[in-house]
Amino acid sequence: MGRGRAKAKQTKVARELKYSSGSLDPERLKAELAGGTPPAPAAVDDDEDDFDDPYTPADKPAR
Repeated sequence: MGRGRAKAKQTKVARELKYSSGSLDPERLKAELAGGTPPAPAAVDDDEDDFDDPYTPADKPAR
């Protein structure tokens, strides 16, 4: 007894993993299925300062 909630949570997580529409990289999948080395992942630009902050005072430059 008392296992119902934990089992329901595990079932929910398993179902999300099974049916989630994760990102699919066809080139990586091909390389993995062929047994070769996968290509290097594309560079990601995580620059968060690409916008003008309206709350930055005019006398201070934006970062």
